[in-house]
Amino acid sequence: MGKFSYFILFFISLINVVSYSQKKILKAVASGDITIDAKFDEPIWEYAPVAKDFVMFSPDNGKPISEAKKTEVQIAYNDDGIYIAAKMYDDEPGKIRKEITQRDIFGTAEHFGVFINGFNDSQQDFRFFVSSAGVQMDCIFTNQNDQDFTWDAIWESKVALTDFGWVAEIKIPYAALRFSKNKFQTWGVNFYREIRRDRQDYTWNFIDTKIANESAQSGILEGIDNINTPTRLFFIPYSSFYLNANKFEKTKGELKGGLDIKYGITDAFTLDAILVPDFGQTKFDNVELNLSAFEQQFSENRPFFTEGTDLFSKGDLVYSRRIGQSPEVELKDNETIEEFPSSIKLLNAVKISGRTKDGLGIGVLNAVTEKTNVTIVNTDDNTSRKEILVPLTNYNVFVLDKRFRTNSSVSLINTNVQRADHFRDANVTGLLFDLNTKANTYNLQGEMKYSFINQLPSDTKGFNSSLSIGETSGNYRYRVSGRYISKDFDINDLGIIYQTHYHYLLGEASYRILNPTKTFNTFQLTHTLYSEFDNRTGRIQSANIYFGLDSNNKKMDYFGVGIDIRPRKVYDFYEPRTFEEIRYVTLPEFAETRLYYSPNYNRKFVVDLNSRLAFINEKNRMNYGFTVSPRYRISDKILLVYKFIWLRQQNNTGYIASFDEDSNPATENKIIFARRNRNTFTNTFEGKYALNNKMNFNLLVRHYWSYAKNHDILQLEENGDLTDNITYTKNKDTDFNTWNFDLSYNWWFAPGSQISVLYRNNALINTNTFTTDFNRNAKDLINSDQLDHVFSISFRYFIDYNSLKH
Repeated sequence: MGKFSYFILFFISLINVVSYSQKKILKAVASGDITIDAKFDEPIWEYAPVAKDFVMFSPDNGKPISEAKKTEVQIAYNDDGIYIAAKMYDDEPGKIRKEITQRDIFGTAEHFGVFINGFNDSQQDFRFFVSSAGVQMDCIFTNQNDQDFTWDAIWESKVALTDFGWVAEIKIPYAALRFSKNKFQTWGVNFYREIRRDRQDYTWNFIDTKIANESAQSGILEGIDNINTPTRLFFIPYSSFYLNANKFEKTKGELKGGLDIKYGITDAFTLDAILVPDFGQTKFDNVELNLSAFEQQFSENRPFFTEGTDLFSKGDLVYSRRIGQSPEVELKDNETIEEFPSSIKLLNAVKISGRTKDGLGIGVLNAVTEKTNVTIVNTDDNTSRKEILVPLTNYNVFVLDKRFRTNSSVSLINTNVQRADHFRDANVTGLLFDLNTKANTYNLQGEMKYSFINQLPSDTKGFNSSLSIGETSGNYRYRVSGRYISKDFDINDLGIIYQTHYHYLLGEASYRILNPTKTFNTFQLTHTLYSEFDNRTGRIQSANIYFGLDSNNKKMDYFGVGIDIRPRKVYDFYEPRTFEEIRYVTLPEFAETRLYYSPNYNRKFVVDLNSRLAFINEKNRMNYGFTVSPRYRISDKILLVYKFIWLRQQNNTGYIASFDEDSNPATENKIIFARRNRNTFTNTFEGKYALNNKMNFNLLVRHYWSYAKNHDILQLEENGDLTDNITYTKNKDTDFNTWNFDLSYNWWFAPGSQISVLYRNNALINTNTFTTDFNRNAKDLINSDQLDHVFSISFRYFIDYNSLKH
């Protein structure tokens, strides 16, 4: 190659780099009515400007799309919404993947997406995707929380396969977006295309993976002027019928009804309200045998508390499962509760959220649960009494989130729980900041949180503060952070926190490749050092060294390795379960290795494999187990997935009881631990049959069995050591079995409107006498004596106020 050729190559490369670093601009054009049919036969599509020249996001970041796979996008608008016409060219259209999935699930299919930021502030995108099979996905993206697919909007799309590839036509109503009142709109916009068979992702405006802020690298959409948006008022009435049956109660039916309301206060603020809510068809919880000192945390499955809640997640102060949660009740040995409710009835809930044109986000969430009484029975004399289980309770969250300089924010969040009848009240306030340099290369984060609990006999106050600084761009990245939490910091009335009275130091460094090599498409190494100390005594609670590797080879098979080492003894103040955590148990050194393998899901049949092995520095103590999960895509409509998890914890030690050995009130209770062998088996089966992209059947089955057999009884000494105890003889073995079976049918018969049918059965056995025979335990669990059956039908219908006017 001559010098002139080198010069030409350098010049072309320089032009590419400069063009990628600049924001592309697309002009939207005004239009009349457009039919969403993927035909593009309206005159507007003949002359609307075209967005083209896509650039690879992953794996070879920055590589221009080939001419054979070129992508062209146009945008039009009217007073109802914006319209997108997308053409995805493919020189081998017969190889386009098109698996049909449920909404919000990216299966083995091609995808097109549009990212819209109505304020063009580089902070938050509303993202809309449609697959080559016509399945919709939508989410809210922020740099802090990434993509949140719990948010669902109502919009229209239609796709079609062609002889040159495939096309998608989309209508996004203004009600699904947030933007200013300006006469002339300027939005951030980007377009996305996934070529699934090659596992390649492209965007219209180049997103440089060396920079952590994706939203700041969108292009510009101009031309939307003088729009007269319609009233954003929607009603979603619903009705549900439930049929419940089990061996101990007569089969009974129950009819429920309610209403969801969505109202656009302005083009930037929305009110959501639910009246007489019904969450009977939400996914079941994956309940486990919990032998730890802390409660099990569950995912939120109720749609109202998952959709569009990015503002309320600031500072991790809200655990929405607290709203309607039945509390734990301390009873005497001779007392029981008649008909203990699994949840507390939610009377209503309202949330208002949005953002001003100056970047100030405002969010308010309020929910009210009803007063609930229970009957407590004395089993000795059969007397009973009424007690208030939960008083009338109001839950409130208020958030202010100020964005500035396109990539930074300061937030104020307050949570408040008010209970009637002189019960405990709680208030928590947090101040947060997230600052980034102009080039998005360095980040500084911090938090200051304060809690106040109003409860007899005295109020308590606590605080939680943290600071973190790191480099967030390039091949090499690092972060250093620290946190201090006082003894009385408490957010558990509306949030969740396990540990207090400690401080920690964390250091992490990572290396990643930004473009593929001959062996890897992606490769990342991570190293973390973590130390945690009790505030009162200075004793070390945690000391961990972690090494991690994550990679994808050229065939897009994933390999991962994790090594976690605790090189010294530490002190656990929580497992002894003493008042104010004044006692501790000494934990030995350990080393654990985990291996992960997940093949490319483009293949019809694959098997995911995970394994773990941990050595604890005590005689014959170790943990080991594995996960195997075969999945078979029979066709684009049928997918079967099975997962088996087995874990053995050999010579595990943990708390089982505390008791007064000599019945002397003046002496301290003895704290009893046990050395035990614990085995856990989890079997999960999922099946999907999609009739089309609006109608599907889904099967989900889970059997969880975990048992712990105590073989040595131990006593906790004042110095944290465990010694043999021969006086405690109570049986504290545990056998825990759960079974869940869900078979559902869903039909989205119109935008926002759904009919769903669900058959569900479940059972639970928790005992201290058992056999370790798997078949016997499964048979005892899945029989008519144990199973609860629920059959339900739910109907939801979306009504646009504007259509009612006509």
